[in-house]
Amino acid sequence: MSPVTVRVPAKVNLELVVGSPRSDGFHELATVFQAVSLYDDVTALTGDHLTVSIEGEGADTVPTDDSNLVLVAARMLAEHLGVEPHAHLHVHKTIPVAAGMAGGSADAAGALLALDRLWDARLDRDELVELAGRIGSDVPFALVGHTALGLGRGEKLTPVLARGHFHWVFAFAEDGLSTPDVYAELDRLRAGSVLPEPRVSDALMSALRAGQAVALGAALSNDLQRAAVSLRPDLSMTLDVGDEYGALGALVSGSGPTCAFLAGDEEQALDLAVALTASGTCRTVTSAVGPVAGARVVDS
Repeated sequence: MSPVTVRVPAKVNLELVVGSPRSDGFHELATVFQAVSLYDDVTALTGDHLTVSIEGEGADTVPTDDSNLVLVAARMLAEHLGVEPHAHLHVHKTIPVAAGMAGGSADAAGALLALDRLWDARLDRDELVELAGRIGSDVPFALVGHTALGLGRGEKLTPVLARGHFHWVFAFAEDGLSTPDVYAELDRLRAGSVLPEPRVSDALMSALRAGQAVALGAALSNDLQRAAVSLRPDLSMTLDVGDEYGALGALVSGSGPTCAFLAGDEEQALDLAVALTASGTCRTVTSAVGPVAGARVVDS
């Protein structure tokens, strides 16, 4: 079989409402994901046994042992299909590692779709999404893309109408943050609090339906931001720069430490990117638009 390459996007959580811890160790969530035009490419090739290689952004920090979600996805799909997981998977990364943008989950989703085509299984999208949910909370959304409401631990998805496109600027920090550490810090900060059932705001959903960037910026929120900034106080300086230079909204992306800024148009996004780069408060800056499609085959 010819190699199959799948391109898969990063995500930003426009709103992330975190409820109480569950008995399985996860938290009950209500979140709105948006896929953005920052991509990893996952290429599947035939091989005598299962292997993985990584290049690009943060490649030296990505494990290549059995904990790698690309390998987890490959073994799960092979077991589901009743085949041996004989393939080599190569990941070219531009999504930063441990950055709150679901890069590892994106790579797992890319591996599922690439191997589905390489092994000529041609499973329907719903079946792939169900498998994805067993791998990780954010993996189903990486397959689906666009804008979606996530419930449960984020894996139960419902499409959300979002008119138009939104301009984003992302400021990447020097080092990543552990998602479990951020949730543990949130639990510490909220110890003793009685938490309502999580739900997303009407203001956010209305802004998306209307395609109104100003209203969306005002509605952005993330319950994990307080915990991420507690662990990494320097993030507050990055957020302040975005506010100072006119971002319509600013928040920590997911569990961080990436900071996401909503701009009114491409020109303002460029101005924000220049200001953030000059500030010295972050490692690097990139711009993107959303929503975009989920995982898709780009070469086969």
